[in-house]
Amino acid sequence: MSKEGQFTIEMTHLSGYEFKVNFGLENVPELLVDEPAPLGESKGPNPSRVLAAAAANCLSASLLYCVSKNQPPAGSVRTTATCTIDRNDKGRMRIGRMDIKLIVSGELENAVRMKRCLDLYEDFCVVTASLRDGFPIDVDVVNQAGESLHKV
Repeated sequence: MSKEGQFTIEMTHLSGYEFKVNFGLENVPELLVDEPAPLGESKGPNPSRVLAAAAANCLSASLLYCVSKNQPPAGSVRTTATCTIDRNDKGRMRIGRMDIKLIVSGELENAVRMKRCLDLYEDFCVVTASLRDGFPIDVDVVNQAGESLHKV
């Protein structure tokens, strides 16, 4: 596959299991999905960006649930998902890989269940586990200082 480009989406944990997603697009409604030109009008994130948000959300929510169960502390995680778009041997654009980084708060990092959950939470992420059948996904959980706590 030849390399075509990359994009990154960012998610911020608000409270409970609610996240705000920044699709990296200026002046675009967050809920509208649209293909880029020539198919669409670039009025919203395309399906590849929505897929990246789905993987990032699934991993973030799985980690929060494992560590906190009922009520995760607000603002516990910021997540980025970077997708690399490649062309396959037929010249068709495909997601070639995804790199996801979860940046956890100090409160989450120091939670009693955190160490155990780092080895478990990915097993419960339906989206990421399914996508890994098609392309590689690397996941890194880091603290606010950028130190890696767990990498897969």
